[in-house]
Amino acid sequence: MRLLPNKSLAVFALAIVLGLTAVSGCRGGPDSRLARLSSEALYQRAHQALTNRDYEEAIRTYEALTSRFPFTEQARQARLDIIYAYYRQGEKESALDAVEQFIRENPAHPRVDYAWYLRGLIDFERTPFVVERWLRVDFEARPPTTARKSFTAFKTVVEQFPKSIYAHDAQRRMVYLRNRLAEYEIRVARYYTKRGAWVAAARRAEQSIEQYDGAPSMRDALKIMIQAYQKLGYTELAANTERVYKENFPGDPANATDTKHPWWQLWRRG
Repeated sequence: MRLLPNKSLAVFALAIVLGLTAVSGCRGGPDSRLARLSSEALYQRAHQALTNRDYEEAIRTYEALTSRFPFTEQARQARLDIIYAYYRQGEKESALDAVEQFIRENPAHPRVDYAWYLRGLIDFERTPFVVERWLRVDFEARPPTTARKSFTAFKTVVEQFPKSIYAHDAQRRMVYLRNRLAEYEIRVARYYTKRGAWVAAARRAEQSIEQYDGAPSMRDALKIMIQAYQKLGYTELAANTERVYKENFPGDPANATDTKHPWWQLWRRG
């Protein structure tokens, strides 16, 4: 390998430095322009980008605003708007971090109900999609961690901000999640019955009714409780539970074996 003369080496190094400077200058161009804008101008620019669905530009501008003017009213609003921008950009983890920080730092913000709604929406979209159901993917077996978080966030909107414009949609999504979570509890209870763990089965079924009252799986929960109490010799508890079953499902034998259908196929439940 032939070494370059000292003079040639210096020229070569200078060329590399100039090239890197040019590249960094190109990448830093937009940020340089943002550095000259006021907090109000930055917010208007970011909001316009958000309106135009240019989420990458909106995020970059909101981040510049909150970095340069962290204590302004525009920055406070930007911290809420950027959650939606992250969410629509598909950056779910960034959106979750941003929404949790906003709720923690601004519990009395007039639009904190929107933050809670976004919190629920982000996790809601991590639940299985419709196509997975039609393909018969056994998603009931998955621990519904994100579904629980989403349910809790929507419940906060409904209970703490009942007049919020997001309360109605949050309520509808809660029904979906309630059925999903209740069915998972029943699946676990059935697993315990197969193992003969009757105390655990009864507790899990009872928990399903207490936490997710009104879910279609309530009938299955009561049946599991009756069976478990009978196996345990709790005659009085079994009789009381059977009486509750007959009041809610008249004409349907409590000891009948149902054909198992997914909870979302409501039309196939008698």
